[in-house]
Amino acid sequence: MWLNTTTSLFLLTGFPGMEKAHHWISIPLLGVYVSILLGNGTLLFLIRDDHNLHEPMYYFLAMLAATDLGVTLTTMPTVLGVLWLNHREIGHQACFSQAYFIHTLSIVESGVLLAMAYDRFIAIRNPLRYTSILTNTKVMKIGMGVLTRAGLSIMPIIIRLHWFPYCRSHVLSHAFCLHQDVIKLACADITFNRLYPVVVVFAMVLLDFLIIFFSYFLILKTVMGIASGEERAKALNTCISHICCILVFYVTVVGLTFIHRFGKHAPRVVHITMSYIYFLFPPFMNPVIYSIKTKQIQSGIIRLFSLPNSRA
Repeated sequence: MWLNTTTSLFLLTGFPGMEKAHHWISIPLLGVYVSILLGNGTLLFLIRDDHNLHEPMYYFLAMLAATDLGVTLTTMPTVLGVLWLNHREIGHQACFSQAYFIHTLSIVESGVLLAMAYDRFIAIRNPLRYTSILTNTKVMKIGMGVLTRAGLSIMPIIIRLHWFPYCRSHVLSHAFCLHQDVIKLACADITFNRLYPVVVVFAMVLLDFLIIFFSYFLILKTVMGIASGEERAKALNTCISHICCILVFYVTVVGLTFIHRFGKHAPRVVHITMSYIYFLFPPFMNPVIYSIKTKQIQSGIIRLFSLPNSRA
């Protein structure tokens, strides 16, 4: 029997078997959410306000921060709603929209990390032409390309969710909507929706990683050709923050994939916890990494927080 997707509801799930502890679990999660909002919000404010940061490298960093904010703001309302208020119901339209933004922003993050690798590649391989190659217009086009690629690639599977009948249990396994959860509840042929995401992951996320890896191979080759040890260290130091962000993102991707592929007999709470790590750890760590490893960001933060004192 086909159900009306405009009136039917899904039920979100917090931590099964730990419902009495939901309020306590929400405290550290809220702390992480607030830290993500403050950290990435501060980066965006600094890059917009500080003219010293009006460079391609920091424009791409702003894209990364905006993406991390988007992921957080997309998941936070339903997660806290489930943990605080036990508000588990979500309409099909809202659920599909949330799934679309979650998966799109994950692809965007991979694309932005690739764009940042391209930025470092040009800065080190062709420093004299860096600003003429990566103009503001070029940076904007790259950003739009990353966003368009992600949005269009995810759209086919999300559109199909509206067509499926949902006659099984309407209970989802997370406190937010994921495509792979929703299709398990569909009473229809979901072959396309099972295979297409695999193609997207291999064609985009994996390809992005391989291109990033190859770009750093060329960067390392260029740096090793620099005669001065001090200059070599200086060149590599500009890449450290980006490399750390790449590791944070792709290690969580591999971890989540590993759990889903080989942890079928693991407790559900392990799968749920890993999904939270995947969505929260990179947005939490990226501002920390750039604040610690990038002197210009450090200086901007010091100026930002010393401004009220200087006025006083």
